[in-house]
Amino acid sequence: MTGSTTGDPTGRGAVAAVWRIESARIVGALARYTGDFALAEDLAQEALAEALVTWPRDGVPTNPAGWLLTVGRRRAIDAFRRRSALDERYAALAHDLGEGGATSGGGPVDADDLPWDPDQIDDDVLALMFISCHPVLSREARVALTLRVVGGLTSDEIAKACLVPTATAQARITRAKKTLGSAGVPFEVPTAEERAARLNSVLNVIYLIFTEGSTASSGDDLIRFDLAGEAQRLARVLSRLVPDQPEVFGLLALLELTGARFPARTGPDGEPVLLEHQDRRRWDHAAIRRGRAALARAGKAGRGLGAYGLQAAIAECHAVAPSVEATNWERIVLLYEALGRLAPSPVVDLNRAVAVSMARGPGEALPIVDGLAGSDALANSYLLSSVRGELLCRLARPDEARAELERAVRLCGNERERAVLARKLGDLRTSG
Repeated sequence: MTGSTTGDPTGRGAVAAVWRIESARIVGALARYTGDFALAEDLAQEALAEALVTWPRDGVPTNPAGWLLTVGRRRAIDAFRRRSALDERYAALAHDLGEGGATSGGGPVDADDLPWDPDQIDDDVLALMFISCHPVLSREARVALTLRVVGGLTSDEIAKACLVPTATAQARITRAKKTLGSAGVPFEVPTAEERAARLNSVLNVIYLIFTEGSTASSGDDLIRFDLAGEAQRLARVLSRLVPDQPEVFGLLALLELTGARFPARTGPDGEPVLLEHQDRRRWDHAAIRRGRAALARAGKAGRGLGAYGLQAAIAECHAVAPSVEATNWERIVLLYEALGRLAPSPVVDLNRAVAVSMARGPGEALPIVDGLAGSDALANSYLLSSVRGELLCRLARPDEARAELERAVRLCGNERERAVLARKLGDLRTSG
């Protein structure tokens, strides 16, 4: 342990950082050891709670993830004891720990070794994901549970990602765990046939995790690299597990091509850099090549691109353009129109309106945005007001633009994005 004082915020910060990166592997390893998905998630949360007390007081352990897993496994032993389940699972766990009578509160945790078999990591996390997307769960429950146990998101973050109240997100997670427990769902990677049935849910969850990572819904950072990177890693693993599914490669292409712009999306102090001001030389061109290769593979199926493949094709238009002005905006408009027919969504319509404004002018885009505003489909999203304010500003309607930008500032939960909107609003007030 390293030394720290009681209440040291660095210890709590380390807990949060480790949890973001390692929570899925910890829950997966505990589920494999206990054979009980719901119990594993509870054990991991108990270990997290113990770390929040212990690390600020005693210091961060040399192997934080190992510490969490060891505490979780000790709590599992306690749980088996309380159930009087001194069977082979308890014996195996005790032997694996070299336990000799230890309890979750007794003695130091020795966790310098890797807390899991490095060859088992992908299988554990994938098993966790496919269990979270089990067909006994509703689609909403699958998304919420997987974001919790695989993505490590808080209930507030899940609520924002799913556009629901926090209480609703929490209820979905609780019901999902109870449903899986009642159904006796085993912890294992499902068969090929079962994987195919759950694939769309898995892809959707990976996409949502990446979306939260690429533009955080709240907090001080624009990009949460831990979440975005985990989504990319899971997409790559999934592409190896189901290489015959073109939409897997469509999603992988989308994540690679979008993530390629990360190095230029923030300035030295973490402030957002808009697309038109980004230094495209800083884009990750290796990621662009990987993304274009994945998109080409998705297109080889001969059935046309799916929803993720179409989004990847839009990202490719940006990736190959030398500037915003030289971007093929008409092609992007057509791709959004195709996406809107395949997977209709108010967010797709809003993005199409942005593309229309670039290709044909703000006057043609504003009716699209006004239609969305009239439907209340994005009533609680700052993006709608932000886009509408930008269009009104370009149309020389400053009073209406100010009102929209003021609303966008109120609704935006991310500090960095809110600062950008506030600067736009300030500039508009000054010029007016």
